Parts: sequence; C-alpha cells; structure tokens
Amino acid sequence: MATSKQPVTVPTGVSADDFLATVPDQRRRADAERLRAVLCEVTGAPAVMWGPSIVGFGSYHRTYESGRTGDWPLVGFSPRKQHLVVYLIGGFEERYASVLTRLGPHKAGKGCLYLKRLDDVDESALRELVDRAARVHRGVDRAG
Repeated sequence: MATSKQPVTVPTGVSADDFLATVPDQRRRADAERLRAVLCEVTGAPAVMWGPSIVGFGSYHRTYESGRTGDWPLVGFSPRKQHLVVYLIGGFEERYASVLTRLGPHKAGKGCLYLKRLDDVDESALRELVDRAARVHRGVDRAG
C-alpha cells in the first residue's frame, strides 16, 4: 500500500509568541521578536508557526522542481543558534544585489538570508527585501 508523505512545514496551532519565548539566548530572542514585528508590518500578515521552528507570514502555493506542489510562507524566519535565518525568494542575492550592498553584514544562499544581529543591518534595506519577496510570491511583482 503506497503512502503519501505529508510535508512537515505546514501551519500549526502553536503560537509564534510562545515559540519565540522559548528561544534560549536573550539577545537572539529580542532580535526574533523585533524581526517578527517588522515582517508582520511589511507583509500585513500575522505570524504563524510553520512546522516546529519557522515563523511565517502569509502564504502562497508553489510548484517544486520535482512537480510536487504545496504551500509556503510568503516570507518567514527561524531564530537559529548561529543566525536569524530569513526565508525570502530563490535567487534574491542576484536579483536584489544593490539592496544587499546596503543591508550590512549577512550571508545568503538558496533563498535564505543569514543575519547575526538585527542591530548590525540596515532595517530599510531588510524591509525592502521582505517587501519585494512577498510581492513576487503574491504575483504582483516580477522576480527581477
């Protein structure tokens, strides 16, 4: 009997605030709470837990290279031990290179932005990246 593998990264009933309150490092927790407020404001969507560790905002339906389809947050983040990982859009580092030069210290790859400290980055550049990624996922802006 064939079974269909269910995705792990789906909206849950867990409170994003409750999840963020469990972040052990006080500085990382404060950054995560601040980032939650910024992403909520920019997207206009509430914070929702996607799986056990991603705080997502809004959603869109996507088709993977394999042909599988599913929903994913417009933008999201996870407060990891080493970085705040912000989930944007694949290829953003090439598409938005001029914005990234204004952002400040970061690492990027595969649609993820890695930030050590929120105080070290230019918030207006971060807001622009988030807004542009959300607009692309909503279909109101080109990916370029």
